[in-house]
Amino acid sequence: MGQGQQYIRPQLPKQQLQLTNPHKVFWPEGLTKFDLVEYYVDMAPVILPYLRDRPLVLKRYPDGITGEAFYQKECPAYAPEWVATLPVYHADSDKTINYVLCNNEETLAWLANQGCIEVHAWLSRAGHLECPDIAVMDLDPAARATFADVLEIALLVNQALKEFHLTGYPKTSGASGLHIFIPLFPRWTFQEVTAAMGYIAQLIVEVYPQKATTAHPIQKRQDKVYLDYLQNVRGRSMAFPYSLRPLPGAPVSTPLTWEEVAGKKIRPGDFNIHTVRARLEKYGDLYRDLLEHPNNLEPLLELAGV
Repeated sequence: MGQGQQYIRPQLPKQQLQLTNPHKVFWPEGLTKFDLVEYYVDMAPVILPYLRDRPLVLKRYPDGITGEAFYQKECPAYAPEWVATLPVYHADSDKTINYVLCNNEETLAWLANQGCIEVHAWLSRAGHLECPDIAVMDLDPAARATFADVLEIALLVNQALKEFHLTGYPKTSGASGLHIFIPLFPRWTFQEVTAAMGYIAQLIVEVYPQKATTAHPIQKRQDKVYLDYLQNVRGRSMAFPYSLRPLPGAPVSTPLTWEEVAGKKIRPGDFNIHTVRARLEKYGDLYRDLLEHPNNLEPLLELAGV
């Protein structure tokens, strides 16, 4: 969707989906399950290209964000026949899991009707499952770190990526952090991608140890920003672009420009279910180039000795 192009709201796929408890409140401020389903149907044309053929990890909130939640990897047996799945073998558990693939609007609406507020997907797709086509740097602030600190570290990550001729795409996590997605040719294993992102993360820590850390134990992070490069491990899933998050205000993981990051005037709460569609109408999809311009990781891997 280009800048200035009119955003057209689609209708709920009533023939394919019978909504259950549509008036159940999912957010304390009054947003309901219907609002959740409507959002994802509304945003399906923008969201689906990023999700296509990726295994999903479902995190379900059957009673909204104040109720109990649970993770579900295996597609439930009662899923409609038009919900596609992908069997994936996990050697560590010696199990094969049938993951949901969300390739159409009906499946996205069905997931929302199951109470899946978040859209968590793998960084690889069916067809090259062992080789991710996205690397991610997850910037997670410790309790005493600020969002301004996160933005500052993100700029350092961007500078480091540029040194290796890599293009990163920032987005709000939907919580207090920031994600930087780096599109890749699907040529390298999860282990190689994790090592490459670990090398970048360590560079940032060496440059700015006062505010950046790769320490995994939370108590060691203090007032720093945690560069979580381990999100690139096989089987991990990330909140993908335009995913809602189960937090007050219904925040959305929203693509940003690097100019917005550098300006440091944005706040995580600016991007939510009420504002993201108007933002799309104004700016278009800021992540669309991510699908069309994969990066070559080889120079970074050579320097990292991988």
